[in-house]
Amino acid sequence: MIKRKFFEWLPASLMFLGLLVLWQLAVSGLGLREYILPSPAAVAHALFSSEINWTGHIIVTGTAILGAFLIAAIGGIALGTLTAWSTVMGRALMPFLVFVNTLPKVAVAPLFLLWFGYGIFPNMLIGALIGFFPVVINTAVGLTQIDEDMLDLGRVFNAPKWKVFAKIRIPNAYPYILSALKVTATAAVVGAIVGEFVASQSGLGYVIITSQSSLNTPLAFGALVWISILGLALYGAVAVLSRVLAPWAEGQEN
Repeated sequence: MIKRKFFEWLPASLMFLGLLVLWQLAVSGLGLREYILPSPAAVAHALFSSEINWTGHIIVTGTAILGAFLIAAIGGIALGTLTAWSTVMGRALMPFLVFVNTLPKVAVAPLFLLWFGYGIFPNMLIGALIGFFPVVINTAVGLTQIDEDMLDLGRVFNAPKWKVFAKIRIPNAYPYILSALKVTATAAVVGAIVGEFVASQSGLGYVIITSQSSLNTPLAFGALVWISILGLALYGAVAVLSRVLAPWAEGQEN
């Protein structure tokens, strides 16, 4: 198992190390100034610099990302289930959901700040707004795209509608929902950072904005690294959940 995992991760690890080497050679060979493109060593130093409270900013951004993900996941699954449960509700809700999804999220962000004030909650809503639509669509598709033989089996046993949903439709939707949640995990990161860009007094997005004004580019790159780590952690958690709830789907993907 360990040997197989080692060879699975080896290509990605080698590519990552190769990019770091090329990055360092490019900075050294071209003589680029640090405020234009810092070296990997300068970024690594900034990652653990004592001049900034990384722990506090990471907690703020991590909370916003997790909140955005949970709001998008719960709201998206609920709306997707509602559209699949009732054809009438589906026809009523879907045009509205498409309209909301087409709104430019950056333009909506200031309105959220106006309505809900400054803080983490508006950033959560912006992240949720970006990430909820794939969950709605995939949930509805997973609940409706059922093998007719399975539905006929439910009819033979006179199973009520709610029981068909619980025993047949919902398990069938697991792979669809979990696939959408992987997309939402990355979208929640983008949304939370967009919210911090618009207005925030803390968080990794705030670090990027303030470091740009002072031309402290290594600090901005350090914030980007921490943002990527948070995104990878959330994506990895969803991937683990996929293996637990829908191992057959993971096998098909591999």
